[in-house]
Amino acid sequence: MDSRRHVPQEVPLGRGNDRAVAEGKQVKAIYIVDGARTPFLKAQKGPGPFAASDLATQAGRALLLRQPFAASELDEVILGCAAPSPDETNIGRMVALRLGCGKKVPGWTVMRNCASGMQAIDSAIANIQCGRSGLVLAGGVDALSRAPLLYQDAMVRWFAGMMSMRSAGQKFRHFLKLRPAALLTPVIGLMKGLTDPVVGLLMGQTAENLAWKFGIDRRQMDEFAVRSHQRAIAARDAGHLGEIVPLVDGNGQVYAEDDGVRADADLAGMAKPRPFFDKKYGNITAANSSQITDGAAWVLLASEEAVHKWGLEPLGRIVDSQWSGLEPEQMGLGPVHASTPILQRHGLELADIDYWELNEAFAAQVLACQAAWRDEAYCREQLGLGGALGSIADERLNVDGGAVSIGHPVGASGTRIVLHLLHVLRRNKARRGVATICIGGGLGGAMLVEAC
Repeated sequence: MDSRRHVPQEVPLGRGNDRAVAEGKQVKAIYIVDGARTPFLKAQKGPGPFAASDLATQAGRALLLRQPFAASELDEVILGCAAPSPDETNIGRMVALRLGCGKKVPGWTVMRNCASGMQAIDSAIANIQCGRSGLVLAGGVDALSRAPLLYQDAMVRWFAGMMSMRSAGQKFRHFLKLRPAALLTPVIGLMKGLTDPVVGLLMGQTAENLAWKFGIDRRQMDEFAVRSHQRAIAARDAGHLGEIVPLVDGNGQVYAEDDGVRADADLAGMAKPRPFFDKKYGNITAANSSQITDGAAWVLLASEEAVHKWGLEPLGRIVDSQWSGLEPEQMGLGPVHASTPILQRHGLELADIDYWELNEAFAAQVLACQAAWRDEAYCREQLGLGGALGSIADERLNVDGGAVSIGHPVGASGTRIVLHLLHVLRRNKARRGVATICIGGGLGGAMLVEAC
């Protein structure tokens, strides 16, 4: 498993920090001082009301307006985005300018599929650690409802042929070759984006692999999905989603809440949808999968020097981070492969973590991660452990719901889970948490954080 890790001074030294000290490298504390996200808006019929850059700009503006420094004081803006529109090239720079950061503040874009927002945070960590930056706005965004419809290659070739014709007669004869039924059937860009290009499997099919591997049945998936909705509703009612800033569209309509959360979610309703990814043998449905969603999330990262300079009050600090790889066919187990090395480096067990945010790409995928940690053979053969690691207590995992109920705007989710985890730790007067996510292509990402 490959890794990148960053360990600040205030935490017990792990192997990564020992090595840094031995090599004479400066190890700096990395703080998250604030954050904000938009409501996550479920894709309905057609493009949603906001482009990705609109989402990121509105959330970022609300966050920056409550800071004691001007946007131009940022050292850089880093934005994760898995599916920017063609007119949003280098969306990180585009949004930085729209936020009023000025021309001298670099803005750039990262992409690591579902963990693009977490990669933005990790890139900020690296630049703060090496001294390039002290104050960084990092986040993620996607407007999946605006994923394009594409022409097939045969249709593109037809258009190219038409452009090469010179006379009206040539163009007419070429037009007669057009076969609308064969050539005009669109390619759904989102389906292409959610298909692994190496193994040719949709992300949901990789989750079906895990359900079969660990014997996870339809009822277990549906029960998990219902609980996700119930917890999201309870969190909303209790006022536990304070990181959300409302959106306003061009007509003055306000979008204040995640609109995919269902107060009426129950097992009877969950049992109705048919399997989507494996229609004959599968159990994964649209209802027990994460929703196709539009949304943005940001966090503000600062060095210790920046915290003192501006009188900032941090939410918490990043203690460690890890990126790991595994078989693309089983990409949903990425959180297991990324979180376990962090626990080992710090001498921790699963139960030593006060709260977890494990992104709910699919109900089956989260249940499979739990099953993998309980499986002695998997822990020995795949993780190099002496035996099973155990499991995460239900009351410590995704306590306010997750992507099954809230939604999964791919580029934003990695930032959302880190930000929300810090809020969960603070309100429960807890110390330590792990945010972790599976990533298309057979990857996992994880971050260990501590509340201040």
